[in-house]
Amino acid sequence: MQAVRRFFQRLFFFLFAALLLFEEWGWEPLAALFARLARLPLWATLERRVAGLSPRMALLAFGLPVLTLLPVKLLALYLFGKGHTVLGLVLLLSAKIGGTAIMARLFQLTQPALMQLAWFAWVYPRWKAWKDAVLVEVRRSSVWRSAQSMKQSVKLWWKRWQR
Repeated sequence: MQAVRRFFQRLFFFLFAALLLFEEWGWEPLAALFARLARLPLWATLERRVAGLSPRMALLAFGLPVLTLLPVKLLALYLFGKGHTVLGLVLLLSAKIGGTAIMARLFQLTQPALMQLAWFAWVYPRWKAWKDAVLVEVRRSSVWRSAQSMKQSVKLWWKRWQR
């Protein structure tokens, strides 16, 4: 029984770590990509309004994309069930990437307002510390070190090939 429990703990850790790594990898670049849209006058006005929301409205604005993406993810699961694996995967990945981009930018815009909520100001630093500790563990793992080594090898090969 202990072995089964340990297996599921490791499986959960691996899946959750993979999700955190994706978020970590995509959060800043995708937020920066969305921030470029602020060059457009209409988008800049929208961002100013979002940044000026009250704490409760900021929480609603930050949570809304999660709710709007849920039907898209359910549609992807439906497509998987109907045998449309590639289409379901494309839809799911698009929703994940697009959702991460939107959430990252919204968080940048709403974080000052969200930090005015006592419970959020208490939870967020703890969540960040816990997430960072998980990422440290992942980066210490042999799988991560092997992947980094392989990445460096591919980069070197690519540079040599370009010459």
